[in-house]
Amino acid sequence: MSQSPGKTLNSEGGLYVCMNTFLAFGREHVERHFRKTGQSVYMHLKRHVREKVRGASGGALPKRRNSKIFLDLDTDDDLNSDDYEYEDEAKLVIFPDHYEIALPNIEELPALVTIACDAVLSSKSPYRKQDPDTWENELPVSKYANNLTQLDNGVRIPPSGWKCARCDLRENLWLNLTDGSVLCGKWFFDSSGGNGHALEHYRDMGYPLAVKLGTITPDGADVYSFQEEEPVLDPHLAKHLAHFGIDMLHMHGTENGLRDNDIKPRVSEWEVIQETGTKLKPMYGPGYTGLKNLGNSCYLSSVMQAIFSIPEFQRAYVGNLPRIFDYSPLDPTQDFNTQMTKLGHGLLSGQYSKPPVKSELIEQVMKEEHKPQQNGISPRMFKAFVSKSHPEFSSNRQQDAQEFFLHLVNLVERNRIGSENPSDVFRFLVEERIQCCQTRKVRYTERVDYLMQLPVAMEAATNKDELIAYELTRREAEANRRPLPEVVRAKIPFSACLQAFSEPENVDDFWSSALQAKSAGVKTSRFASFPEYLVVQIKKFTFGLDWVPKKFDVSIDMPDLLDINHLRARGLQPGEEELPDISPPIVIPDDSKDRLMNQFIDPSDIDESSVMQLAEMGFPLEACRKAVYFTGNMGAEVAFNWIIVHMEEPDFAEPLTMPGYGGAASAGASVFGATGLDNQPPEEIVAIITSMGFHRNQAIQALRATNNNLERALDWIFSHPEFEEDSDFVIEMENNANANIISEAKPEGPRVKDGSGMYELFAFISHMGTSTMSGHYVCHIKKEGRWVIYNDHKVCASERPPKDLGYMYFYRRIPS
Repeated sequence: MSQSPGKTLNSEGGLYVCMNTFLAFGREHVERHFRKTGQSVYMHLKRHVREKVRGASGGALPKRRNSKIFLDLDTDDDLNSDDYEYEDEAKLVIFPDHYEIALPNIEELPALVTIACDAVLSSKSPYRKQDPDTWENELPVSKYANNLTQLDNGVRIPPSGWKCARCDLRENLWLNLTDGSVLCGKWFFDSSGGNGHALEHYRDMGYPLAVKLGTITPDGADVYSFQEEEPVLDPHLAKHLAHFGIDMLHMHGTENGLRDNDIKPRVSEWEVIQETGTKLKPMYGPGYTGLKNLGNSCYLSSVMQAIFSIPEFQRAYVGNLPRIFDYSPLDPTQDFNTQMTKLGHGLLSGQYSKPPVKSELIEQVMKEEHKPQQNGISPRMFKAFVSKSHPEFSSNRQQDAQEFFLHLVNLVERNRIGSENPSDVFRFLVEERIQCCQTRKVRYTERVDYLMQLPVAMEAATNKDELIAYELTRREAEANRRPLPEVVRAKIPFSACLQAFSEPENVDDFWSSALQAKSAGVKTSRFASFPEYLVVQIKKFTFGLDWVPKKFDVSIDMPDLLDINHLRARGLQPGEEELPDISPPIVIPDDSKDRLMNQFIDPSDIDESSVMQLAEMGFPLEACRKAVYFTGNMGAEVAFNWIIVHMEEPDFAEPLTMPGYGGAASAGASVFGATGLDNQPPEEIVAIITSMGFHRNQAIQALRATNNNLERALDWIFSHPEFEEDSDFVIEMENNANANIISEAKPEGPRVKDGSGMYELFAFISHMGTSTMSGHYVCHIKKEGRWVIYNDHKVCASERPPKDLGYMYFYRRIPS
C-alpha cells in the first residue's frame, strides 16, 4: 500500500515497507515516516526490469533471483510480455544507519522476523481483499483463447435486431466465438433471462467461448467459457470479434441487446471526442501526467485532472505537502487531505511523466515499433478512500462525473485544512423568487450551489428538418433489419440553453402562508453571487416514457468567453409585496433533529445514496445531507418530508455542522449556531485528553488533525513527539481560535467569492455512450495556451478539441 504517489516496485529506489504498519513509502518519504513514528525497521523491495537478450550471440540469459512477485501491486503491462524479464530484490533496512540485511536470511534473523517477512512478500493487494468481485483483472485468461478455432462460414453480426436462433428472445444473448451463433443465456433466479440455448449449443458442438452482446465496448466485454464454467478474459477478443464483422473499438455497451445497440449513431461521438484519426503528440512534464483506468474509473480521472488544474487546489494540497504529510494520522490511508495531496503531487510534480530517453527512441525506431510510453499513476488508494461507504462510487461500475464532482466538493468541505477551503471557488448563492399565482405576492430565498445546470433546449434545434428525416430513415431501417443511417446530431444554440435556464418555472406545490395552504406559483432562479470558477453541467441525460435512461445527442456551441452578468439577482423590486414568512403547519412525529442531536450520531454515517436521490430532485446538496442526517438515515422518502418542513428556513441550504464533531459534516454556517472545522474543538473532548496529562495545545492540534476523533487524536499525539517544537503551528491555531470567538459573536453568511460574471473556458469533460452508467469520459484542459486531452493514462496535445460535445464545462472568472 504505497504512500508515495506513483511509486511501485519498478520505480527508481523501489518501495520501503514499514514492518510495523505495513505501509509502503518511496525513498523520498521513508525518512519522514521514520522521523515521525520512530519506526526503524523497513523492508526494501525493488524489481529490476530488463529486456530479454535473444539469440545465441546475445550471451547467457539472466536468471531470476526469485520465483514469484513479492507484492500484488500495480506493474507495467510490459512485464507480462515476452520481451522483458525481471529480477526481484528484497532486504531489511534498519534506520537511521541504513544497515541492510539481504533476504531471505534464515540464519541471522529470528524466526518471528522471518515469518513476518514471508507474510509481507506473499501478501495480496488490500484493494483486492476489500472487494474481490469488483476487480476485472481477477478474471482468469481462458486457456482456449490463444488457439480458438473460428469457422470461416461467412457469418456477419448486424449492429441491431439481435434474436436467439432457437427462440424469440431478444435479451441476454450470447455470440459464440467459434461459429457466430447468437443464442440466449440461462434463466436467472427471478425467472427472467433466457432458455439456456447457448449452453445447449456448447453441449452439442463443444465450442467453448461466447461473448455477451450489448456488453462490447472499446475496453472489453463479458466473455464466458462453457468448458471452464466461469467468466474469463479473452486477450484476443478484438480479433475474434472482427472475424464476425464487429469493430470492438467502435462499440458501446448497453443494458439490453434490443434497444440502443445501433452502433453507428455513436461511432462519430467516440471518434470525435477522443480525436481518433489524428496524430496526437504525447505531452510530458509537470501537469501532464495521466491516470490509469482501474476499470470504469475514467469519471474520477477526468474530474481530478480538472480539479488539479485550478491554482487554489494546487496551493491547498500540493503547496502544503510537507505540513499535510508531517501532521497526517498514523494511518495516512484514512486521511482525505493526505490522499488528495498525494494524488495532486503525482499529477503536478512531473516525476511520473517523463519522455523516453533518446537511446530508447532510436531503438524503437530501428525496430519500427515506436510507441510512446505513458503509464500514468494509479489512483487506487485515492479511489478506495473517497468512495468508501458510498454504494455507487465504491463499485466498479461507471458513474456520473457530475455526481462525483459534488461528492468530492462534499469531502473537501468536511476536511478543511485550517481556514483554507479550496472548494469555495465553486460556491455561489442562488436567489429563488416564487410568485404566488393567486395573491401575486412574492417570496425571495437564497440557497448555496456549486454548479450551474443548463437545460438542453431541444425545441431550439437549428436542423429540425434534417433530424425528422433521419428519424424516419432510422425507424424504417430498424424495422427492415437494414444497417442504420449515419447519425444526425441536433445542433442547439447556446443562447437558447441559457434562456431556458433563466425562464420562469411552474411550481405546483409550495406553501403560501398568505393563503395558509399549498398553492401554485412561478419560480425564477438567478445568481445572488458569481463564483470564482463556474462549473456548467449540460443536462444531457433524461428518462424516456419507459423510465429507461437516455442521452440527448446534441452539439452546443459553448462559448470560450461567457457573460452571465444579466443573470444577476435583483432582489425585491418596487411594487412587489412579500409573502408573510410563516412556517407551514406540518410536523414530523418525534422531533428527529433533537433526538439525533442528543445521540451524537456520527455525520460520516450519512446515507449518501439517499442524499443523491434527493439532490436529483433539484434540492441543494447540503440541504439533502441535513435532511438524511436529521431523519436518522431512514431513507429518501422520510428525508423528503423533512425538506418540506424546513425548506423555508434561512439556513436551509447551509452545510451541516454538528457540535461534538467540530463540523464533521461540512464547514460553513451552522445549523444550530455550532462552530465549523476552523473553530475550537469541542471542550468536552479537549478536557478528556488534558485529563490524561497532555497539554491543552497538544490536545487541540491533535483533534484538529483528526476531525475531532478522540481515538485517532490520541494516536496522533503518540506519533508526534516533536509537537512542542512546532511553535508556528500553535500560534496559527491560537489566532484561528481568537478569530472563531469573533465569528461566534457575529455570525457570517455563507462563504462566497463574488465578482464579475465574465468567464473564460479552461476545461471541459466529455462523455461517450448512452448513459452515465456506461461509456467513457475524457477531459480537455487548456494549458500554456493550448488544449490538451487527458484520456486516462494518455496525455496528448489536442488537435481538434470537441468543445461542442462536452458534458461539464469549467470556466474561470476574467479579472475586471
